[in-house]
Amino acid sequence: MKRSRVNVIRVFRSPLDHRRGRLEAGNLVIPCALGRSGTRHAKREGDGASPVGRFAILQAFYRPDHGPRPRTGLRLRPIRPGDGWSDDAKDRRYNRLVPLPCSTSHEKMWRDDHLYDVVLDIAWNRGPIVKGRGSAIFLHLARPGFLPTEGCVAVDRRMIRRLLERIGPKTRIEIVG
Repeated sequence: MKRSRVNVIRVFRSPLDHRRGRLEAGNLVIPCALGRSGTRHAKREGDGASPVGRFAILQAFYRPDHGPRPRTGLRLRPIRPGDGWSDDAKDRRYNRLVPLPCSTSHEKMWRDDHLYDVVLDIAWNRGPIVKGRGSAIFLHLARPGFLPTEGCVAVDRRMIRRLLERIGPKTRIEIVG
């Protein structure tokens, strides 16, 4: 059965716990984790908040050694051990994929904890990039118990492939405040 692509994925914050929510993609409704500070309109680097707004999903990354290539309408790139993401506001490559080793502050994309086995690049602070406004805002896999993120949206491993099948290049993600 062929699934149709959704135009908008909506993320709603829970009224009971601002660090959790639900993600809706058409008729697929799944729980998600949000930033440790909940959601915020005025996102800043290190504040632990998930940004409120509607954003493009630029591409997806996946760990080729941790499962099959996901099916999606998004541009898809395998994560390599030498991939990082700059989170240093002083770096000219701030909020971009960077090669490792990297002398400035960064996140490793090739992680041992499986959170980045599948990653969707949410277009937060990407055009133009404003230093200090926040970096590495992704939709990725959740920690056990849906512990809060550093500002991303995170879903259960068992649901990510179902979600990816519904996403195409025109799909937007809306994080509702």
